[in-house]
Amino acid sequence: MYTDFIATDRWTKNKVHVLYQALIVAIATRHADAVDIKFLVDGRPVWVALPHPAWVEYKRRTGNAITDPLAKEIAGHFLKTALESGEGLGREMYGLTVEETLKHLDAIVAKVEPPVEASR
Repeated sequence: MYTDFIATDRWTKNKVHVLYQALIVAIATRHADAVDIKFLVDGRPVWVALPHPAWVEYKRRTGNAITDPLAKEIAGHFLKTALESGEGLGREMYGLTVEETLKHLDAIVAKVEPPVEASR
């Protein structure tokens, strides 16, 4: 869903092509407690850093793990939301908080899982 997509920038109304490129554990590259996910936004590199504590918190809350494919979707959802809401993408690196990470994860899960109907 969010590893290769087109979004419309709220302010310019231009279509922007976003393409996933890489997932790197940031401890190895910049000594950060995060996973860095790189996208090309109309060919320009943009990184989204997801904090490792989000993995722990999600596991605590749900018993499920954040997989690499799910982490890519979380970061892509953030980028699409930022573009379409007008927050823009003027920087090369964006660091999400644990709560922001889980908010985007919840939005993805809500799109994939059908709503649970109340039993009668």
